[in-house]
Amino acid sequence: MVSNLAGGRPPRHGVEPGTQLGALEAYAAQAHGYLSAGGEQLSQLAGLLRPVVLESWLRSVRGGVDPMDTLDGRGLRGADLQRYRDAHPIAALMPLIDKLLVQDTARTGLIVAVADQFGRVLWVHGNPDQIDAAAEIGLRAGDDLSERRIGTNAVGLVVRTGRAAWIHGPEHFLHRMHQITGAAAPVHDPDGRLVGVLMIAGGVRVAKPEILALVKATSTAAEMDLLLTAMRAGQREAVSPTGEIAAARLGLDVLGLGQPLLTVAGDRVPLSQRHAEILLLLAEHPEGLGADHLALLLDDTDLDNGTIRAAMSRLRAVVGPNVFGSRPYRLRVHIATDIEALRAALDSGDVDTALRLYAGPVLPRSTAPGIIDIRDELRVRLRAAVLGSGDAAVLRRWTACAEGRDDAAAWVAYRATIDRDSPLYAQIEAKIRVLDRRLGADATRMQRSRS
Repeated sequence: MVSNLAGGRPPRHGVEPGTQLGALEAYAAQAHGYLSAGGEQLSQLAGLLRPVVLESWLRSVRGGVDPMDTLDGRGLRGADLQRYRDAHPIAALMPLIDKLLVQDTARTGLIVAVADQFGRVLWVHGNPDQIDAAAEIGLRAGDDLSERRIGTNAVGLVVRTGRAAWIHGPEHFLHRMHQITGAAAPVHDPDGRLVGVLMIAGGVRVAKPEILALVKATSTAAEMDLLLTAMRAGQREAVSPTGEIAAARLGLDVLGLGQPLLTVAGDRVPLSQRHAEILLLLAEHPEGLGADHLALLLDDTDLDNGTIRAAMSRLRAVVGPNVFGSRPYRLRVHIATDIEALRAALDSGDVDTALRLYAGPVLPRSTAPGIIDIRDELRVRLRAAVLGSGDAAVLRRWTACAEGRDDAAAWVAYRATIDRDSPLYAQIEAKIRVLDRRLGADATRMQRSRS
């Protein structure tokens, strides 16, 4: 249970854990009353919640999160969860996290949750009774704790802001989470990208400043471990025979109609279509590609080895001499692509994030056979996830985008999420009738049967 409600002044900006808990609870409880009333009453929230909490609550309201939301069956489970977390970068940090955080914390009756960069819980550690109690309120391995899914909570706030956060009792947006306090901190990779989130959760004890300090210290240690690992890998892989050091990790953006971009040490460099195609194909084939194989993936008609060698020579002038080797052509440093991020979101079951990352088809102007395969694979996988989500917001955004605008199966799936008495239902029904007339009833039925 959280501590007894008490009066006092509204919570100050930047209040630390362990202070004014009674006031936080009292004012948050009052805020939930205004939240239930809705409408103009929402303007009363500003004087009752910490600013960071208020901003999160308002985002939750705009996102359509229901404060009375109950548990459902969504989430990664079983073998799917096992495969996903085993392949996740934070898995390599679990021995360190266990030593610094889990072992001592679990003995105190608190639990430790480790989430991915999207807020998906990968592990929950603690004694069995506490783990069972946490599962009853929606803190289970495989559950999505992102702000867009369950509203204000410590993990979701860290994912949203990239900064450590604590949320106490009724500051949580969902009523079912009012009996816990969470203190969470981010884990970033050496390039500053969010890798995961660490959280201690439990009763009022978690509101003590030393708990948040412990989580932050562990996340810092995890980041140092990632940095040391990257430095060792760099020493092994990025040193050329002449002792020259290769470029830092690279980023590659290939989704959507804009010009392909290469990110080098934070600077974004425009790429030609051909250079983007080559880099993406090498990123998709870490085992390497021979000149003949690369030529076929780029053009199945008239590219010879000499043309490939010339293209690779020009590409080296752009990215540096040590980014990839030859015989076969293979990357020596990791290239983080926007496709990789989108696939990670799909792997975690986070369809909403995947759809937000999908700026458009992969290199849409490319006619290279290897790129077309990647483009089609990604679109088919994303569309299947959207159709299977049963999420009205996701389906609304898909049917509003260029690729989903005339997707009859998507409109049918969207209609299934809307109340028949809603005016929106009639609008969707009208759109489906338009598609039926445009495409022909038989073609529409075939598309629905394939989905």
